[in-house]
Parts: sequence; structure tokens; C-alpha cells
Amino acid sequence: MKTDFKQLKMNYDLSGKRVAVLATDGFEQSELDVPVQALKTCGAEVHIVAPEPGTIRGWSGKDWGEKRQVTKILADASADDYDSLVLPGGVINSDRLRTLPDAVEFAREFFEQQKPVAAICHAAQLLIEADVVEGRAMTSYPSIRIDLENAGALWEDQSVVVDQGLTTSRSPEDLPDFCEKLCEEILEGIHRGQHA
Repeated sequence: MKTDFKQLKMNYDLSGKRVAVLATDGFEQSELDVPVQALKTCGAEVHIVAPEPGTIRGWSGKDWGEKRQVTKILADASADDYDSLVLPGGVINSDRLRTLPDAVEFAREFFEQQKPVAAICHAAQLLIEADVVEGRAMTSYPSIRIDLENAGALWEDQSVVVDQGLTTSRSPEDLPDFCEKLCEEILEGIHRGQHA
């Protein structure tokens, strides 16, 4: 099943919304490219935020994929400037980001401000590090299920799980559902009562 960009555009007008996509080398190619295309199709302004300037390189299948231009370096980025945060997966990407205090703090800021956050595949590892998963219904790539449960998350084996502005999915196969809910949550905006 492919993401229906035309249908997304009809359903969600994200004009005026700014979205940060936090990634570094080793991001899962489709998990960055497809949500970025979906968001742009719906009229959102999308920034690729990364620890270093220049380009970051994706991971596709069993090898390195294509490079993507960094819009803003992490040190200059703030949740104050964005309406939402998207976290693509990829084992290498997620492992690198979770060790960076700036990346962990950046993600945490969105939760403190009750703004929508979307994480797919291994990206939930960063949210464990940010200490924001306890008591939340979530999904992820199955290999980090135990990590999430140990951090207090309520793990579900669904293509997409939404809990008060937090959207999570398991893998690239879930991208159509992920993009749909991602756009819906951004349109809804601030989620009062969201766990901080």
C-alpha cells in the first residue's frame, strides 16, 4: 500500500504549519522522505534538523541511500519555532541521536509544549532517552518493544498508535497510516492534558 498524497492534500491543509524532522546519518530513507513529501504536499514548511550542517545520508535496504540537505543545525533549533516534530527511524540514526543531549532535549521540549510528535520504527529510542514514554500507548519496531515497556510505555502491535498528540508506527510498511495520523494531529495542534 502506498501513501496517497493526493488524498492527504484534500483532507489536510497544513498551510502556515512548520514541522521539524530530526535526523542524522543512517536515517531510514523512506521514513524521512515519505513524511516530508506528505507534509509538503499538505502545505507545511518542513525543516530537516541535524547535529551538523551540510547533508545527511539515508539507509536504504542493506546499504547507504541518498543524501538530504540539512535545513537547520540542532544547536540553532528550538521547539518554540515549530508546530510539530517528526522522528524517522533507522538503527544508526536512532542510536546516534539518543546519545546527543541536544537531540534529547529538543524532543523533550515538544512534549513540554504539548505539541504533536510522530516517531516511527526505531525512533522511539530517543523518546525513551527523553523520559516521555511512561504511561503512553505506543508502537515501534518490534525489537525495541521490551525497551519501551521497561520505560513504562503500553506497547501495541498496530500500524499506528496515537496517544494525546504522540503518533507512533512500526516500520516503512506503516507509512500510509503514519502520514495520515501525523497530518491529522498537526492540524489538531496543541494537545491539552498531554503528558509532560
